Amino acid sequence: MWRKEDAKSQGVPEISTAPAESPAPVSNAKAVNVAGPVNSSSPASISQGIRIKGEVIGKEDLFIDGHIDGKLDLGGASVTIGPNGSIKADISAREVIVRGTVTGKVSARDRVQLWSTGRVEGEVQTDRLAIEDGAILRGKVEAGKPLNKANEAAVNSAAAAAAAGSGKAAL
Repeated sequence: MWRKEDAKSQGVPEISTAPAESPAPVSNAKAVNVAGPVNSSSPASISQGIRIKGEVIGKEDLFIDGHIDGKLDLGGASVTIGPNGSIKADISAREVIVRGTVTGKVSARDRVQLWSTGRVEGEVQTDRLAIEDGAILRGKVEAGKPLNKANEAAVNSAAAAAAAGSGKAAL
């Protein structure tokens, strides 16, 4: 008589008498994690086909290759205007890199950098300003650390005292 144990020893597959369940589909494709880990160092981006009218506020680095009309406030973050980017807005950020076109006031706490393809029309305020050959900048520029009121008053009073002192010596 035939027994299950004999079938296993001979390499014959065991046949189950349990009700058959529908088999799961088999796929050779590898599973892709759509959500995936988010890289916090990569900047958010506004691509070439996007147009925004209004106010953009954030705390993350931003790359813009699209169009923005309005106001852009990124506080302590960096904003890069790509070669296809066109901004008609006041920009406030820690760092502003211009490879495209900006019309408006650019205010950067640390640095403004204009690449050779960059164009800015308006006011620029920053501690450090870098302009590559070929870049266009039309407007008012305030670069360098601003004097605080106490230092400015001291410089003005020292200059006035020096002028007054030299005037007395001439009499």
